[in-house]
Amino acid sequence: MKRNLLTALALLPLAAAAQTGSVYTPELLWKLGRLGEMQVSPDRKTVAYTVTRYNLADNKGQSDIWTVPVAGGAPRQLTSTPTVSENTLNWRPDGKLTFLSGESGTDQLYVISADGSDKQLLSQFPEEGLSNLKLAPKANFVLYTQDVKTGKSVQDWYPDLPKADAKIIDDLNYRHWNVWDDYKASHVFFQPLGADGKPTGYGKDVMVGEKFDSPLQPLGGSEQLNFAPDGYRLAYTSRKLTGKAEAESTNSDIYLYDVRTGQTQNLSEGLGGYDTEPVFSPDGTKVAWLSMATPGFESDRNGVVVYDFKTKKREDVTKGSEQSAANVRWSLDGKTLYFVSPLEGTEQLFAVPAKGGKVQQLSKGAFNYNSFELAGPGVAIASKTTQATPADLVRVDLKTGRETALTNINEQELAGVKTGKTEARMVRTTDGKQMQVYVIYPPDFDPSKKYPALLYCQGGPQSPITQSFSYRWNFQLLAANGYIVVAPNRRGLPGFGTEWNNSISGDWGGQPIRDYLSAIDNVSAEPYVDRARLGCVGASYGGYSVYLLAGKHEGRFKTFIAHCGLYNLTSWYPSTEEMFFAKQDIGAAPWETPQHKSYTDFNPQLFAKNWDTPLLVIHGGKDFRVPEGQGMEAFGTAQLRGIPSRFLYFPNEGHWIGKPQNSVLWNRVFFDWLGRTLKPEASATK
Repeated sequence: MKRNLLTALALLPLAAAAQTGSVYTPELLWKLGRLGEMQVSPDRKTVAYTVTRYNLADNKGQSDIWTVPVAGGAPRQLTSTPTVSENTLNWRPDGKLTFLSGESGTDQLYVISADGSDKQLLSQFPEEGLSNLKLAPKANFVLYTQDVKTGKSVQDWYPDLPKADAKIIDDLNYRHWNVWDDYKASHVFFQPLGADGKPTGYGKDVMVGEKFDSPLQPLGGSEQLNFAPDGYRLAYTSRKLTGKAEAESTNSDIYLYDVRTGQTQNLSEGLGGYDTEPVFSPDGTKVAWLSMATPGFESDRNGVVVYDFKTKKREDVTKGSEQSAANVRWSLDGKTLYFVSPLEGTEQLFAVPAKGGKVQQLSKGAFNYNSFELAGPGVAIASKTTQATPADLVRVDLKTGRETALTNINEQELAGVKTGKTEARMVRTTDGKQMQVYVIYPPDFDPSKKYPALLYCQGGPQSPITQSFSYRWNFQLLAANGYIVVAPNRRGLPGFGTEWNNSISGDWGGQPIRDYLSAIDNVSAEPYVDRARLGCVGASYGGYSVYLLAGKHEGRFKTFIAHCGLYNLTSWYPSTEEMFFAKQDIGAAPWETPQHKSYTDFNPQLFAKNWDTPLLVIHGGKDFRVPEGQGMEAFGTAQLRGIPSRFLYFPNEGHWIGKPQNSVLWNRVFFDWLGRTLKPEASATK
């Protein structure tokens, strides 16, 4: 009977969306074209980019290549292959574009003219699984990554038992993020290119015999690998640790491999935290990368380190700045480094002299520049979003900040779609500080009416709430269903200074939770908020916050929804995979004495005796960061205590819900739960 009810829910559209047809819906999110990678041509006249579109019925997506002039003009679609995707763009010096495609059955290298003509297959790579391909600036070499067998399976140990289904585990890091150890490692290869652009000879493994990955797994990509301008040196990111040592450390390094000598040098040796994303200066005399100072702290400030090959010295050129850098790029003359960084609930462009000095903010506004590439002196092409609009390309004058739109990828899909107003207000916290809180109102908001409100608890725990456009927790989708959304940049979120960012470590259930309550109390005091209909929702650390608040909310909330939340810190600590994260953020292991306050004062499981409010629990079976048992414990507790509750379980999803139909189902169950527990007035969404 429960199964039939869930099936029926999956077939029902959201009521408000079906009636109006002019607001964000889960189905609309999956109709939107999603901007992917972008590359500026060598003559800086053209931008190539990919757009991925999903077919909800087929439950999958497909990417095509587009171009648009840097000066502005009509975009042009270069590829249209219904069953395969094109990706991994690289411009050649002759102005043609290379890319990877599975059109021939396996991922191979293709080339196409800038006008979309003369597409040719260039490679016959022998194995599947090739990725992160990059062309040397002079097109003399290509690098790519490929999995190499580095360990033994049960069948390798016992070949006479081919049907045995088991794993023999002797060390930690046996599973990571959402995959089990497959006894392989991702290695960097390089291969010469002939005059015709085709790979010649064979790929050479620059990490032969090593059990380590490059790029870093599971989320690292081609940004962690780069060629020097001469094409004879390449830099890559790797954390050369395995097992327990890898699980306990963030110490990755930047390695330089010389194609001519076959020698490898560790450029960041002695730096303790994450060192990632090497980028060579235009003349090849220097290389810059992102560097975190604190071992084991994955959310530490990212400085920009520059290594000088002549002096063999390195320096953090952003030392003393509060900004945490990403997407570093050299100016064409090599004198300036540009980067993006979170700032007060946005992502902005910054610059710093390559020799070090004052960090300068170059852009300002209620938007995100999520990534960018340079397209000439003082000109950048950026991927821009707001909370209400998905990514498009814009041209930015780095001197004036003036912006020119280059694409409108979803013009047709978003025509006539209403969005609600987004307000950034400042709220006083319990310790007397000012906290930025985003408040998102329903479309056609009427202040004379009363609306239910949702406190949104951000995960991470140090992932900022900015002007990004989310396909998982879309604030406009929440608002379109009649809810006012309250999204605090509480303690621990970047963009408000190092102290604000770092203070959450070891204090998960302390000031950050009080910040949440300050935010909802401030907004719910407005006359248009119905204080009898407040909900609390969140994922990961946000899900932890939901579980903890469920036992401490003092009657504020009428419903809770926790996705992949941490319910019992004592059982979570030894069962998660990245132990450095657990140690840094929780503060100590549960068996240490005296026991840390995380286990005595901040563990949600201890306060479940106070639960008295309906609870929806959502979890994925392949979530190894927060294993599924956390959701099962929470749901079991609610059921045994007689709390109205439901468990939405995705056996083949991880920490995030990535498959289109699963995502739509997630939203339908989510809004059905809110509708039954908060009962928003139909008039509020019209």
